[in-house]
Amino acid sequence: MAEKDMLKFVGLAQAFPEKRAADERDDDFLEISRGYILAKAEEQASRCSQCGVPFCQVHCPLHNNIPDWLRLTAEGRLQEAYELSEATSTMPEVCGRICPQDRLCEGNCVIEQSGHGAVTIGSVEKFITDTAWKEGWVRPLRPLSDRSDQSVGIIGAGPAGVTAAEYLRRRGYEVHVYDRHDRGGGLLTYGIPGFKLEKEVVMRRLARLEEGGIVFHYDFEVGRDMTLAQLRAKHDALLVATGVYKARDIKAPGVGAGGVIPALDYLIASNRKSFGDSVPAFESGALNAEGKHVVVIGGGDTAMDCVRTAVRQGAASVKCLYRRDRANMPGSQREVVNAEEEGVEFVWLSAPQAFDDKGGKVAGVRAQQMRLGAPDASGRRAPEVVEGGDFRVEADLVIKALGFDPEDLPQLFGAPDLTVTRWGTLRTDHKTMMTSVDGVFAAGDIVRGASLVVWAIRDGRDVAKTMHTYLAARAGASAKKAAA
Repeated sequence: MAEKDMLKFVGLAQAFPEKRAADERDDDFLEISRGYILAKAEEQASRCSQCGVPFCQVHCPLHNNIPDWLRLTAEGRLQEAYELSEATSTMPEVCGRICPQDRLCEGNCVIEQSGHGAVTIGSVEKFITDTAWKEGWVRPLRPLSDRSDQSVGIIGAGPAGVTAAEYLRRRGYEVHVYDRHDRGGGLLTYGIPGFKLEKEVVMRRLARLEEGGIVFHYDFEVGRDMTLAQLRAKHDALLVATGVYKARDIKAPGVGAGGVIPALDYLIASNRKSFGDSVPAFESGALNAEGKHVVVIGGGDTAMDCVRTAVRQGAASVKCLYRRDRANMPGSQREVVNAEEEGVEFVWLSAPQAFDDKGGKVAGVRAQQMRLGAPDASGRRAPEVVEGGDFRVEADLVIKALGFDPEDLPQLFGAPDLTVTRWGTLRTDHKTMMTSVDGVFAAGDIVRGASLVVWAIRDGRDVAKTMHTYLAARAGASAKKAAA
């Protein structure tokens, strides 16, 4: 190692890429941060302390070789840095943009613990891979062998599904991906706004997979267009990677009023408009925040996506109600700062009790002040109602961003033998990742519950290995039978 190129964290301050000013960015859906220039990426990478035990790597679900590609970046060896980065991740530029690095790699950086500020790992990761695309270093997807006599069907074109598809195609299998939407990417495409992840970043990944021979079937719903049993008959193995899309609801008077909407409906409509699609519910105003007093209920990343989208649509005001305090919210603290810069007002320790319904339309949210009491079953302090702390917030549009649960897949897929856990997620063998149905595997949020994109990529990578083992054993058994 060229030691002179590293360990500069003592004399070199942490510096993230420059953000566009709030008044410049709050009316468009372009990413808010400008990219590093080469010199800045090299400089920030050189702050890495090259730890003997790299906690950044340990706490990355993909166990990316972070210290090594930081060193290569600091030395100006960007192509090698990219090759090392993509060796463990199918979407490093996506993770560099949307991973909550403050809770994962950067939050566990040793120099962060020493008070010097973490290495800006996500920003460097984004810079490396964006440079690779620009310079033509991203290689086409090419099968390493020919196993096209066996085919795999993947239900869901989100991060878990497309990751598994890429690894299985590399091994030479014929791969078909089925998705209910008209574009791939899942929530990367329709759930995450462009100001966090511009859609071209996702589309070029999908184009690479299509050029590599993976076949995508869009506007395809299992249970409507084909049952699970029919798909099993068509393929040698199946993967269910649907994610979780069922919105959690609020039980409160007036919740059925017009203008009280699920977060995902709102975000999908906005993202479709960004693609230039015709979206009648947006154009009618039902899923458009323009000129409205908007209240978003929830404290996760989806809530942050909603409040910042509402700002860009020209809302008259945007408030976020969350029943815990700032320190205990599940969403990224960086996203809270971005939202506050853009004019969002956070009403901490508050929970909705009822919705005012005037003529079938929501007119306000009646809420109660909360306080944090004893820890609940998860270890988090449970919110309690403060007596006499009632208040009202004016609202023309209320967005429910309370998280997502699994849909009833056994019923939707016409597959009653597909077993689920008490949470509704698919039950799988922890070693093989196979469901209760032979040859049907599952990965991503439909198994672990609503989680991070990086975990979905990890699950897609892992299930591709177990599916290959299964398919190889099946091919071997067929060969023995044919020889007998």
